[in-house]
Amino acid sequence: TLKGRKIVEGRCKAEALVSAKPLSFLGGVNPASGKIVDKNHDLYGESIRDRVLCFPHGHGSTVGSYVLYSLAKNNLAPKAILNQTADSVVVVGAIIADIPMIDQIDIRHIKTGDFLEVDANVGLVKILKRKES
Repeated sequence: TLKGRKIVEGRCKAEALVSAKPLSFLGGVNPASGKIVDKNHDLYGESIRDRVLCFPHGHGSTVGSYVLYSLAKNNLAPKAILNQTADSVVVVGAIIADIPMIDQIDIRHIKTGDFLEVDANVGLVKILKRKES
């Protein structure tokens, strides 16, 4: 169990998608497909849809908040967002898209494919099942 700070309330259970790199939603994620399109990103080609998206922090333009909102409207958004450090662009996007979000989580303890239970109401993340190697 990992403890962090609640940013946007909500709960979910879903598979983790983990990046060691910051993410820009503007230019980094296609709002029409939900796939990461930044060719220099370690998650290039991956879909964020219905996953718990874990990354250190966001970066880039404030328009990234609206990309998150578009993803939600297109049913392509992540089920939750976990960050080590929240930044205003991702926070605003998570708020307007109603995506549960927690920060101050050491995402190094989570691997892509782990099955997580996120309770952003209290800032807890439980690793229910580790991805089999």
